[in-house]
Amino acid sequence: MLEIEFTIEPFIEGAPGKHVTAAVAAVEKYGVVVDFGPFGSTFMAAQNNVATIVGSLLEAAYGNGATHVSVHVGPQE
Repeated sequence: MLEIEFTIEPFIEGAPGKHVTAAVAAVEKYGVVVDFGPFGSTFMAAQNNVATIVGSLLEAAYGNGATHVSVHVGPQE
């Protein structure tokens, strides 16, 4: 399993916009649970699914007005 951490901008404290909520929904459609945080969010995924899931995350974020997306992928700690 790999841990994926992502941050989507623009950042609006306490009021995530459609660019964030749509990206989270896109990830969750793969059956993974997103740990939604105030500055970044994380989820776990099997290595063979990461590219597909992250691709959906990026499409949803940018398709709904994101200006920048940071994604970090690493082994589960």
